Amino acid sequence: MGGPFWARKDERAWSIPKGEYEPDEAPEAAARREFQEELGLPPPPGDLLPLGSVQQTGGKVVTVWALAGDLDPRQVTPGTFEMEWPRGSGRLQTFPEIDRVAWLDLAQARTKIVAKQEIFLDRLEERLRG
Repeated sequence: MGGPFWARKDERAWSIPKGEYEPDEAPEAAARREFQEELGLPPPPGDLLPLGSVQQTGGKVVTVWALAGDLDPRQVTPGTFEMEWPRGSGRLQTFPEIDRVAWLDLAQARTKIVAKQEIFLDRLEERLRG
């Protein structure tokens, strides 16, 4: 994840692209839009493999799909967000939505992804074996 709270963190600091649904937006459409906004690339074409939902520690419910496709991490151009930083300074700063993108095998991904999202890796492994 990008931004000052995650700077220089690696273990348990990676996340799946995610965001809020628009009021009349289908979940799958929101997932594709968030992928584009966060990575700066359209998602590869193909069928989505549902991996279900989980409630994160902060209360946000995240619904995830997997998609087989090619993506070159070097071509990612992350979106940005603004926040007051440092806190209480009154200064708005712009930060990238993400600071790194990489292909990882499942074992390595389990050490990187935030704990509440690890279930999606388990579900993906199950479905690929299934």
